[in-house]
Amino acid sequence: MFTGIVEEVGRVSSLESGHLIVAARKVTQGMSLGDSIAVNGVCLTVTRFDTGSFTVDVMPETLRRSNLGRLSAGSGVNLERPLALGGRLGGHLVQGHVDGTGYVISLAPAKGAVLVSFGAPAEIMRYIVEKGFIAVDGVSLTVTDRDPHSFAVSIVDYTWHNTNLGRRRAGEPVNLEIDIIAKYVEQLQQAKGTGITDAFLQEHGFLVS
Repeated sequence: MFTGIVEEVGRVSSLESGHLIVAARKVTQGMSLGDSIAVNGVCLTVTRFDTGSFTVDVMPETLRRSNLGRLSAGSGVNLERPLALGGRLGGHLVQGHVDGTGYVISLAPAKGAVLVSFGAPAEIMRYIVEKGFIAVDGVSLTVTDRDPHSFAVSIVDYTWHNTNLGRRRAGEPVNLEIDIIAKYVEQLQQAKGTGITDAFLQEHGFLVS
């Protein structure tokens, strides 16, 4: 489990035969073989590491469903280690299971922030709500506006300069992970077929009689 708070922007050394090597220093501290690491929001397993880099294996399915397949030597990637039990939850709960990719539509500077609009497919937009959470390339962001085909976020200067979002340009692909709670709610509604009622909330422990 992750929080969407990027710790470091690493640099891709190589991506060949399903092996992704990333140069990084902060996230390798205390790293062990088999650890999870989020790379552009994708949860991957460390198979090799030293003080200056780590290696993860990337399956064809992962390359197909994310923007990792478009990486090349020198690409900057957002990195985050898993949330430690008892640690601060600074963003929102992010699983590292990318739901699909979107793309940058526009970028507009604002006072102390940058307003960015992203296009996304209908199967992802159905879960996106204004003021809700969204992980973009592994960065926890709050949705400021939406329509049926796109959504917007406001990115503060610190995040803009300390993640790879500050290097994005219009048309570039980004990984998207929606809030897991939205998917659970939808599935529960489909199972019951009656929508959210007081009885439903009480049955599932959200209300106490």
